[in-house]
Parts: sequence; structure tokens; C-alpha cells
Amino acid sequence: MKLGVIAGYSPATMSIPMDLILEAEALGFSSVWTAEAWGSDAVSPAAWILARTERINVGTAIMQMPARTPAMAAMTAMTLYALSGGRFILGLGPSGPQVVEGWHGVPYGRPLTRTKEYISIIRKILERKEKLEHEGFHYQIPYRGEGSSGLGKPLKSILHGDPALRIFTASISPAGMKCAGEVADGVFPVWMNPERYDLFEESLEEGFAKAGGGKSLEDFEIAPFCTVIMGDDLEKCRIPVKHNMALYIGGMGARDKNFYNDYAKRLGYEEAAGKIQDLYLSGKKAEAAAAVPDSLVDEVALVGPEDRIRDRLQAWKEAGARRHVGSLLAGTGDVNALRVLAEEIL
Repeated sequence: MKLGVIAGYSPATMSIPMDLILEAEALGFSSVWTAEAWGSDAVSPAAWILARTERINVGTAIMQMPARTPAMAAMTAMTLYALSGGRFILGLGPSGPQVVEGWHGVPYGRPLTRTKEYISIIRKILERKEKLEHEGFHYQIPYRGEGSSGLGKPLKSILHGDPALRIFTASISPAGMKCAGEVADGVFPVWMNPERYDLFEESLEEGFAKAGGGKSLEDFEIAPFCTVIMGDDLEKCRIPVKHNMALYIGGMGARDKNFYNDYAKRLGYEEAAGKIQDLYLSGKKAEAAAAVPDSLVDEVALVGPEDRIRDRLQAWKEAGARRHVGSLLAGTGDVNALRVLAEEIL
């Protein structure tokens, strides 16, 4: 199992945790991941990090697909991949309807259809076997629809891309996992209990079968995010995780369309998920965080004293040995926590 570190997106004032990233690189971490929501973008920090590092891979987790055309995403990925000597990983996701329509001002559409079309177009661009043409629900290339000039023609990328560039998608739903297994090289679950690969297994296997060519976990990487907070006060360490999970389970989506709430239920916390959502949507955010079960935090995050974290890491190591987890992507600002992970895993 490999290790990665999550750089995330910047708060109100732009910042990149370069000291943490450079320490992760020195410790032998395999990757660092940028992100975007509705503030700092994922690409600019990725370029900055690539320019200031020498060995570590840098990926986007995630670039929001509706914010960019597939061709623009391919251009960006090819450029960063070439400039970094092959260290860039393209992580994509559909985001959610509230962000896509409320921030980018474009239709959310069909997220899985978009994912398949988007990756298909990018792979065609990377391969350069023929000029780019695509006829789909979301994308028509060349465009001949309303408002077109009629002058569009199929093109082939001037820059020669590398088909070996890896493409990851973000997903937790069964349908999303099936899609990832079919068209991507890896997937980011927002959280994962390393002992519950069974939640993903059937969907991924269906996706692998649809992809054909004998695709399996040997060709695919599961890279879950895992918050790591090390400290002597266990309950204090759990609190930030609970607030984050309450935001996602309770408020990241409408009441009847919240993928994270559905995922919490599949993890075995149906009653708690309902309670968290009720509290969060009624404005009781602190109470919603308090309703996140300790056991859920302990299953998907690494929290508490150093010895406790080392003990829980054994489950992650076992999952890694089975290829149920390819990379543990650590969300932490603590250099000492990175060192503990490196000592146990690398």
C-alpha cells in the first residue's frame, strides 16, 4: 500500500502547505492531492507543487468536470504531465448539482454519462489515433448545435500526450463505483472502512467486466481519503472529523439527494444518518456533529494517541495486502502524523 497526502483547497487566504508536502516527499510518500470547491482551483496549486518537488506524484482530487470541457482538461493534464516528467495524475469528478448549477451556472446533467463521455474524449486525445470526434448526450465534437458557426472541424492534439497518464474518479455510490471500474484507473472514496471492501466489490467487478481485457484490482487503485489527527485527547481528536462528516452527511446535497448520507447508511449507520441530516438541515450544526457516532469516526479516520493510530493502521495494512486499498490518502497538517504513517506503512 502506498501513502499520499491531501493538500486540499485553500481557505479564504491562498496558501499551500509546502513544508508538509516536502516532508511527505522526503518520507517516501507516493502522491499529494489538490482539490477545488468554489474558491481556489485544483490545477494552479498542482502546477506550483510539481514545480517545487522532484519525485512525488501530484494529482487533482478532484477537477470538477462541468467546469471545463473535456478537451481543456486533457490539455491541462497533458501539459502538467509533460512538464513534470510524468508525475501528474488526473482526478475527475462530477461535483454536485448545488455547486455545478449554483456556482458554475451549467446543467448538472447525468453525472455518470458525463464521466464516461469525458474520459472517453480525454483518452482519444491522449492516444492521437485519429482526429477527435464525439457524439454524446453532454458533448458533441465538433459542435453543430444551436449557435454554431458551422466551421468546426475535427482536430488532433498538437502536443503528443501519453496514454499512460492515469485517470481517477471520485465516487462512493454503487453506480459510480461501477463506472469507475469500467473507465478509470482508480477511484477516491471520500471515506472508507478498510474492512468493508465488500461495499464496493460487486460494483467494481461489474465495471471491470464491462471494461473487458481481464481488468481487475491489479490494474486499478482504490485511494480513500483518511483524516489523521494525532493527540492524547481522543474525544478532542474526533471533534473535527465529526464536524466534517456532519457537513457531508447532513448538508452536502438536498434531503432526497445526498450521496454521502446514503453512503453512511450503507456503512451501517442508517439511524444516525437520518438524525444527522435532520439536525443539520434545521440549522443545528453542532448537534449534528455530536450525533456522528464515535465508532463511525474510528472506522474511517485515524484519531487519538500515537499507539492507537499505529494499532488501527494494521487493518489498513491488511487491506493493502489484499489490494482493497491501493493508497491511503492522509488528510493531516501534522508532520509527526506523517512520520508515524511512514514508519508503519513504508
